[in-house]
Amino acid sequence: MEPLLFTEGFAPFGPLETWYRITGDLESAIPPLVVVHGGPGMSHDYLLCLAELGRSGRPIIHYDQVGGGRSTHAPGKDPAFWTPKLFVDELDNLLYFLGVADEFDLLGQSWGGMLAAEYAVTKPRGLRRLIISNSPASMPLWIEAAAQLRSELPADVRATLQVHEADGTTDHPNYVAATQEFYDRHLCRVIPNPPELIATTEHMLADPTVYFTMNGPNEFHCIGTLKEWSIIDRLNQIEVPTLVLSGAFDEATPSCVAPFAEEIPGAQWMVFEGSSHTPFLEEPEAYLAAVEEFLQD
Repeated sequence: MEPLLFTEGFAPFGPLETWYRITGDLESAIPPLVVVHGGPGMSHDYLLCLAELGRSGRPIIHYDQVGGGRSTHAPGKDPAFWTPKLFVDELDNLLYFLGVADEFDLLGQSWGGMLAAEYAVTKPRGLRRLIISNSPASMPLWIEAAAQLRSELPADVRATLQVHEADGTTDHPNYVAATQEFYDRHLCRVIPNPPELIATTEHMLADPTVYFTMNGPNEFHCIGTLKEWSIIDRLNQIEVPTLVLSGAFDEATPSCVAPFAEEIPGAQWMVFEGSSHTPFLEEPEAYLAAVEEFLQD
């Protein structure tokens, strides 16, 4: 199969810069799909398989949010700098910089789905369709779900997590190994993990400022500034066709995801039965087909 052509660049965002990657041609008659990665503080790499959607002629826009990946890092910023509004403004700025703000589709995964929902409730004039993938509608619901999933881990793994969290030693090798036990069940069930997921993790670990500030040391010990975040009471303001995606073994459990399907008028919800938090890596053909069908509908 022929490789897809792409271009890269940087969009100025105040004193910062947002790195972006465009697969295909923005002059295409088909509106672009903008892909919003998770984290916060991760990079786009683990979502690169979505570039395959460009084979239909649809331009695909990936980008790295500021503070992560190839975009400007700012480890010295006050923690109060890193807010959902910052990233909403960055997304809006990128769309206008690329000249696609008048017509585009939006897919956000994990934190990216939370961010995409935050953007959608502002009723951007050019948003046609919204895809929320593997995302919680509320961090308190996410934390509650994580506690339940943790309770199902082996006793020795649970004990290791508890001891190091109490001691504040979440960088200890034993804690990291116990964390991987959770990830192998609920983050990505492809073992060893695909290289693109490893690349994203390595980007974050090289500068964990945003992830540690807003989330915490890992996916299930959420003690950052997002811990009280919720969009449930604003979801009825989303007015575009919406597809909600999750995995049967997802750390974004049904209780976390359900408000999107219940509160967004007309939203559809699809569950990938063989996947956890990354169905685009675990069931890529089915995932890409579901997204393509929704965008063409």
